[in-house]
Amino acid sequence: MPPKAKITRDMVIDAAFEVARKTGVENINARTVSQRLNCSTQPVMYHFATIEELKKAAYGKTGEYHTEYLMNISETQEGVMLGIGLNYIRFAVEEPNLFCFLFQSGFAVENNLLEMIDSEELTPVISAMQEEMNMNIEQTKKVFITLALFVHGYASIIANNSLEYDESLVATHLKRVYTGAILAIQEEAK
Repeated sequence: MPPKAKITRDMVIDAAFEVARKTGVENINARTVSQRLNCSTQPVMYHFATIEELKKAAYGKTGEYHTEYLMNISETQEGVMLGIGLNYIRFAVEEPNLFCFLFQSGFAVENNLLEMIDSEELTPVISAMQEEMNMNIEQTKKVFITLALFVHGYASIIANNSLEYDESLVATHLKRVYTGAILAIQEEAK
Protein backbone atom coordinates (compact mmCIF):
# COMPACT_ATOMS: atom_id res chain seq x y z
CA MET A 1 0.00 0.00 0.00
CA PRO A 2 1.59 3.32 -1.05
CA PRO A 3 1.95 6.06 1.60
CA LYS A 4 -0.70 8.77 1.61
CA ALA A 5 0.26 12.04 -0.01
CA LYS A 6 1.23 14.70 2.52
CA ILE A 7 -1.02 17.75 2.46
CA THR A 8 1.14 20.82 3.06
CA ARG A 9 0.14 24.21 4.43
CA ASP A 10 0.71 25.74 0.98
CA MET A 11 -1.56 23.15 -0.62
CA VAL A 12 -4.32 24.08 1.83
CA ILE A 13 -3.84 27.80 1.10
CA ASP A 14 -3.90 27.14 -2.65
CA ALA A 15 -7.11 25.15 -2.30
CA ALA A 16 -8.74 27.91 -0.22
CA PHE A 17 -7.65 30.46 -2.85
CA GLU A 18 -9.33 28.35 -5.56
CA VAL A 19 -12.52 28.05 -3.48
CA ALA A 20 -12.60 31.84 -3.10
CA ARG A 21 -11.86 32.27 -6.79
CA LYS A 22 -14.62 29.93 -7.98
CA THR A 23 -17.39 30.48 -5.43
CA GLY A 24 -16.40 33.36 -3.12
CA VAL A 25 -14.68 33.78 0.24
CA GLU A 26 -17.90 32.95 2.10
CA ASN A 27 -17.53 29.37 0.86
CA ILE A 28 -14.09 28.78 2.36
CA ASN A 29 -14.54 26.14 5.05
CA ALA A 30 -12.86 22.89 6.07
CA ARG A 31 -15.23 20.81 3.95
CA THR A 32 -14.90 22.76 0.69
CA VAL A 33 -11.12 23.03 1.01
CA SER A 34 -10.72 19.34 1.84
CA GLN A 35 -12.94 18.41 -1.12
CA ARG A 36 -10.69 20.46 -3.38
CA LEU A 37 -7.67 18.57 -1.97
CA ASN A 38 -9.46 15.24 -2.14
CA CYS A 39 -8.75 14.52 1.53
CA SER A 40 -10.47 14.60 4.90
CA THR A 41 -10.88 17.83 6.85
CA GLN A 42 -8.12 16.75 9.26
CA PRO A 43 -5.17 18.12 7.21
CA VAL A 44 -6.95 21.44 6.78
CA MET A 45 -7.54 21.83 10.50
CA TYR A 46 -4.03 20.53 11.27
CA HIS A 47 -2.48 23.49 9.45
CA PHE A 48 -5.06 26.09 10.51
CA ALA A 49 -6.60 26.21 13.96
CA THR A 50 -9.49 28.29 12.65
CA ILE A 51 -11.12 28.96 9.30
CA GLU A 52 -10.53 32.66 9.92
CA GLU A 53 -6.75 31.98 9.91
CA LEU A 54 -7.13 30.04 6.66
CA LYS A 55 -9.10 32.89 5.08
CA LYS A 56 -6.38 35.37 6.09
CA ALA A 57 -3.73 33.15 4.49
CA ALA A 58 -5.84 32.84 1.33
CA TYR A 59 -6.30 36.63 1.40
CA GLY A 60 -2.50 37.04 1.41
CA LYS A 61 -2.16 34.75 -1.61
CA THR A 62 -4.93 36.68 -3.35
CA GLY A 63 -3.09 39.96 -2.72
CA GLU A 64 0.10 38.56 -4.24
CA TYR A 65 -1.83 37.27 -7.25
CA HIS A 66 -3.49 40.68 -7.67
CA THR A 67 -0.16 42.53 -7.62
CA GLU A 68 1.29 40.20 -10.26
CA TYR A 69 -1.86 40.67 -12.35
CA LEU A 70 -1.59 44.48 -12.13
CA MET A 71 2.05 44.53 -13.16
CA ASN A 72 1.54 42.28 -16.20
CA ILE A 73 1.18 45.16 -18.61
CA SER A 74 0.76 44.38 -22.27
CA GLU A 75 3.08 45.99 -24.78
CA THR A 76 0.13 47.47 -26.66
CA GLN A 77 -1.00 49.69 -23.79
CA GLU A 78 -0.04 53.35 -23.67
CA GLY A 79 2.16 53.50 -20.61
CA VAL A 80 2.37 52.05 -17.15
CA MET A 81 -0.39 54.12 -15.57
CA LEU A 82 -2.98 53.23 -18.17
CA GLY A 83 -1.85 49.60 -18.07
CA ILE A 84 -2.11 49.32 -14.29
CA GLY A 85 -5.47 51.10 -14.22
CA LEU A 86 -6.95 48.93 -16.95
CA ASN A 87 -5.53 45.79 -15.34
CA TYR A 88 -7.15 46.74 -12.02
CA ILE A 89 -10.54 47.07 -13.69
CA ARG A 90 -9.94 44.00 -15.88
CA PHE A 91 -9.17 42.01 -12.69
CA ALA A 92 -12.68 42.84 -11.43
CA VAL A 93 -14.11 41.69 -14.77
CA GLU A 94 -12.15 38.42 -14.96
CA GLU A 95 -11.88 37.59 -11.24
CA PRO A 96 -14.95 39.12 -9.57
CA ASN A 97 -14.88 36.76 -6.57
CA LEU A 98 -11.22 37.53 -5.89
CA PHE A 99 -11.85 41.25 -6.36
CA CYS A 100 -14.66 41.13 -3.80
CA PHE A 101 -12.46 39.06 -1.45
CA LEU A 102 -9.67 41.65 -1.62
CA PHE A 103 -11.68 44.83 -1.47
CA GLN A 104 -15.14 44.11 -0.09
CA SER A 105 -14.70 41.35 2.50
CA GLY A 106 -13.19 43.25 5.44
CA PHE A 107 -9.93 41.25 5.38
CA ALA A 108 -7.70 44.18 4.38
CA VAL A 109 -5.11 44.99 7.04
CA GLU A 110 -5.13 48.65 6.10
CA ASN A 111 -8.22 50.52 7.16
CA ASN A 112 -8.19 53.10 4.40
CA LEU A 113 -6.53 54.22 1.19
CA LEU A 114 -4.08 56.51 2.98
CA GLU A 115 -2.76 53.54 4.99
CA MET A 116 -2.76 51.28 1.94
CA ILE A 117 -0.61 53.64 -0.13
CA ASP A 118 2.36 53.02 2.17
CA SER A 119 1.96 49.22 2.17
CA GLU A 120 4.72 46.95 0.92
CA GLU A 121 2.33 45.35 -1.60
CA LEU A 122 1.94 48.66 -3.46
CA THR A 123 5.66 49.41 -3.74
CA PRO A 124 6.02 47.92 -7.27
CA VAL A 125 2.98 49.84 -8.51
CA ILE A 126 4.04 53.18 -7.00
CA SER A 127 7.63 52.71 -8.23
CA ALA A 128 6.52 51.97 -11.80
CA MET A 129 4.24 55.01 -11.81
CA GLN A 130 6.95 57.24 -10.32
CA GLU A 131 9.42 56.21 -12.99
CA GLU A 132 6.95 56.88 -15.80
CA MET A 133 5.79 60.27 -14.49
CA ASN A 134 9.25 61.44 -13.36
CA MET A 135 7.77 62.88 -10.15
CA ASN A 136 8.87 62.58 -6.55
CA ILE A 137 7.31 59.90 -4.37
CA GLU A 138 4.84 62.25 -2.64
CA GLN A 139 3.58 63.62 -5.95
CA THR A 140 3.29 60.09 -7.33
CA LYS A 141 1.23 59.03 -4.31
CA LYS A 142 -1.16 61.95 -4.86
CA VAL A 143 -1.69 60.90 -8.48
CA PHE A 144 -2.07 57.29 -7.37
CA ILE A 145 -4.82 58.18 -4.87
CA THR A 146 -6.80 59.97 -7.57
CA LEU A 147 -6.41 57.04 -9.95
CA ALA A 148 -7.15 54.48 -7.24
CA LEU A 149 -10.44 56.10 -6.33
CA PHE A 150 -11.48 56.24 -9.97
CA VAL A 151 -10.47 52.71 -10.99
CA HIS A 152 -11.76 51.18 -7.76
CA GLY A 153 -15.14 52.76 -8.35
CA TYR A 154 -15.28 51.46 -11.89
CA ALA A 155 -14.07 48.00 -10.84
CA SER A 156 -16.51 47.75 -7.92
CA ILE A 157 -19.47 48.60 -10.09
CA ILE A 158 -18.38 46.04 -12.68
CA ALA A 159 -17.59 43.31 -10.11
CA ASN A 160 -21.07 43.67 -8.70
CA ASN A 161 -22.66 43.25 -12.14
CA SER A 162 -23.94 46.79 -12.37
CA LEU A 163 -22.02 47.85 -15.48
CA GLU A 164 -20.86 46.13 -18.64
CA TYR A 165 -17.12 46.46 -19.32
CA ASP A 166 -16.20 48.52 -22.38
CA GLU A 167 -12.40 48.74 -22.43
CA SER A 168 -12.26 51.54 -24.99
CA LEU A 169 -14.60 53.74 -22.96
CA VAL A 170 -12.83 52.92 -19.69
CA ALA A 171 -9.43 53.71 -21.26
CA THR A 172 -10.72 57.09 -22.46
CA HIS A 173 -12.02 57.95 -18.99
CA LEU A 174 -8.84 56.70 -17.31
CA LYS A 175 -6.62 58.83 -19.61
CA ARG A 176 -8.66 61.90 -18.69
CA VAL A 177 -8.35 61.18 -14.99
CA TYR A 178 -4.61 60.57 -14.90
CA THR A 179 -3.88 63.49 -17.24
CA GLY A 180 -5.93 65.76 -14.98
CA ALA A 181 -4.28 64.40 -11.83
CA ILE A 182 -0.79 64.97 -13.25
CA LEU A 183 -1.66 68.50 -14.38
CA ALA A 184 -3.09 69.33 -10.93
CA ILE A 185 0.06 68.09 -9.18
CA GLN A 186 2.25 70.07 -11.59
CA GLU A 187 0.18 73.20 -10.90
CA GLU A 188 0.56 72.68 -7.14
CA ALA A 189 4.35 72.46 -7.56
CA LYS A 190 4.57 75.88 -9.27
